[in-house]
Amino acid sequence: MPSLSTRCRRETGSLLRLGLPIYGAQLAQSGMSVADIIMSGRASATDLAAVSVGASLWVPLMLLMTGTLMGATPIVAHRVGSGRYDRVRAGVHQALWVALIFGSLCAITLALGASPIFRLMEIPADVAILANDYLVAVAFGIPAVAFYQALRAFSDGMHHTRPALWMGLLGLAVNVPCNYLLIYGGAGLVDLLGTSVPGFLSDLPALGARGCGIATAISMWAMCLGMAWYTRRSRAYAPVTLWAAPTPPRLREIGELLYVGMPIGLAIFFEVTLFTVITLLVAYLGEITVAAHQIALNVTSVLFMLPLSLSMALTVRVSNRLGAGNPAEARFVAWNGTAVGFLMALLNGLLIWLFAEPVLGIYSTNTEVKTLAMSLILLAMLFQISDSLQVNLAGALRGYRDTRVVMGITLVSYWAVGLGVGHLLGRGIAGIDALGIYGYWIGLNAGLTSAAALLGWRLWVISRRRSNEAGA
Repeated sequence: MPSLSTRCRRETGSLLRLGLPIYGAQLAQSGMSVADIIMSGRASATDLAAVSVGASLWVPLMLLMTGTLMGATPIVAHRVGSGRYDRVRAGVHQALWVALIFGSLCAITLALGASPIFRLMEIPADVAILANDYLVAVAFGIPAVAFYQALRAFSDGMHHTRPALWMGLLGLAVNVPCNYLLIYGGAGLVDLLGTSVPGFLSDLPALGARGCGIATAISMWAMCLGMAWYTRRSRAYAPVTLWAAPTPPRLREIGELLYVGMPIGLAIFFEVTLFTVITLLVAYLGEITVAAHQIALNVTSVLFMLPLSLSMALTVRVSNRLGAGNPAEARFVAWNGTAVGFLMALLNGLLIWLFAEPVLGIYSTNTEVKTLAMSLILLAMLFQISDSLQVNLAGALRGYRDTRVVMGITLVSYWAVGLGVGHLLGRGIAGIDALGIYGYWIGLNAGLTSAAALLGWRLWVISRRRSNEAGA
């Protein structure tokens, strides 16, 4: 038997090789969101508001959908680990059927349901009209996102995570020029390239927020078609023969996917909506506080993508070892990955300490905003460890298909502990002065720490139980 240090080194190398391409893919997708915000903001403040309001509706809905389809990843990895390639194909086909249904329902919901929500939210009429146009355009791309996520879950489960990186870069490469052309129109091209622009291009109208939605839909379809082409042509997927005759819907396998995947989607949805609710709750503190809060969240969310990517890779590694009939190795993989996540948290804390101040200068020139954002980001250093631990522990538990317990723990930790403590401290309780925005960030710390502790306990219980069952 190799020494413990050798095993850790080998497993860490395997985890990083699997996780780093996922990290690149996540950054590329974030780059598309950043491009949307920057380029729509340069068109007009109204276009920026429309894109921001529209994104607040479609992004959580999309994450619920894609999170559910992520349930295919541990299923595929488990079957690959056991060598049952014949069952992989049928399972992925069921995920594609689910993607068709979910993608269509989400697209219809966005296209038809946005206007009543905007009226309920009392969004200004000019912003609401543009936001609705933006969402109708984005809705055409939502089915593509669903199909892409199903194929990505298949690829990740097969231990091939680089295609997700390539497709993310493809989406970014399509999104930016399409954004420029459709948001600014021909006049924007003339300003950029001069009078040499062909007439049919120079006559294109500037569509603003609607153009941003169209560009987003085009990039979604580019990623979907690119992943479909790659999984069909690459020899890496040859044992599965994915693109042979389609498997008809099978309720039992669809039920298995939903049993594993729906709690993942709901857990992600709970987390995303928590931050949305906190942003609404701190709005009374004024625009300086809201701006600083949003900037601090954006900076920390970029850093969070590294432990998140490792978490997704950890799901694959644990599922694969369980599928191979080696629960003891799966347990080692899970705890080794958690330790790697802890080290990544220390790295993120160091990056915050070294680069937070110059990075904030990119976001804002307002001294008050930068000062407040800096204090919040330094406070975020405290929860880098708990945040990294909880996401990697959750990833390992998803490898065990223990997704419903993860959903329950995250719901209680984020909403009962995180939001509860944050609201009490932020607004003040008996004998304690209101801490404002700091109270809400302390609440986030409490929620993430609670999640890390509970998920750690759950992983200890279930990994030990699986190992004991195998040894009995």
